[in-house]
Amino acid sequence: MRLFIAIEIPEDLKKRLARLRVDIPGCRWAALEQIHLTLAFLGEVDEARLEGLTAALARIRTPEFSLCLVGTGCFHGRQHPRVLWVGVEREPRLEALAARVRTTLLAQDIPQEERRFSAHITLARLKLAMPSECAAFLDQHRNLKLPPFSVRDFRLFQSRLTPRSAEHIPLKTFPLKTRSREK
Repeated sequence: MRLFIAIEIPEDLKKRLARLRVDIPGCRWAALEQIHLTLAFLGEVDEARLEGLTAALARIRTPEFSLCLVGTGCFHGRQHPRVLWVGVEREPRLEALAARVRTTLLAQDIPQEERRFSAHITLARLKLAMPSECAAFLDQHRNLKLPPFSVRDFRLFQSRLTPRSAEHIPLKTFPLKTRSREK
């Protein structure tokens, strides 16, 4: 099973992000149902390991928090953009959650990338896109700031590849600690 762990984005914010779409040749915009904040990509995991993995993830204890989506950017630089993204305002509790997920996965012998966690939401993937058109999009939305939203859980997803795209299937939801449960 091809798996990843993510935070769901509320539907109203997904719709606001979808309204940012413009016609950029060579650009494939993420489908509304695929918009999420990835905490970790697991890759192929044997289904027999799923029970132990979900039990380990369920032991992660971190308080609920809020996130705010801000600004836009791209990976691989403005001259060779490959991914357009919207940023996430720095939130220490998000970084702590991502670190705990990473530690849990490593303890389960699931390799993780060496690069540090970079909170973002992928908006589009680009193939041979014109750098000037991407730069215009980035400049237009550099001051983007959407209303904050509450993060009350994170989820384990299966990513099933289809001829058209990837289908994301939620497998398990892991609630975060509410203030009342912290006491």
